[in-house]
Amino acid sequence: MTISVLLADDQHLVRAGFRSLLRRDRDIAVVGEAGTGDEAVRAARDLRPDVILMDIRMPGMDGITATKEILAFCDARIIILTTFETDEYVFAALAAGASGFLTKEIDPDGLRRAVRVVADGDALLSPSVTRRVVGQFAHRPVPAAATDGGNRLAVLTEREREVVRLVATGLSNDDIARELVISPLTAKTHITRAITKLGVRDRVQLVIIAFEDGLV
Repeated sequence: MTISVLLADDQHLVRAGFRSLLRRDRDIAVVGEAGTGDEAVRAARDLRPDVILMDIRMPGMDGITATKEILAFCDARIIILTTFETDEYVFAALAAGASGFLTKEIDPDGLRRAVRVVADGDALLSPSVTRRVVGQFAHRPVPAAATDGGNRLAVLTEREREVVRLVATGLSNDDIARELVISPLTAKTHITRAITKLGVRDRVQLVIIAFEDGLV
């Protein structure tokens, strides 16, 4: 099954580079390109791609706004393109519904692997990325949901809550398995059940709820 991809970036050379890398694999097809957020929204509406590589900083509508608008009518999986160390908008993009992010320095194999990961319904949120998000939250006020007694996590079992907490602190499935003395498959099962019970898209959204409800 071919994965259709839309490229949204205001730099033509960046789009050309990604297009060249992705077209090397027969299971990935670049079906369109956009140079602005507005163009990305229109292209997503017309093409209905499986995956969108979305730059954050573009003329006119930015990538975060475009992500929100696209996910209002489309089930595409969106990967944000950015340089995390200098971009304060990454968390906002994840909160908007993006399935993860990539830096533009990613290697060719990593790019193709990322497209397949999100197309398969998973989230592209590595432990190192999660820890950086944790670092950003450490300097923010306590979320209102936490002070108001947010109870979204009440539907989870004690073990599921513990697993979600560990996900939100940046641990991988293997790390969680070692921490709780369970198998990686059991850890993944707990995460899947938590995602289903909370009605969220993926692991990224679990991390966001964990912070917003004061679990971390």
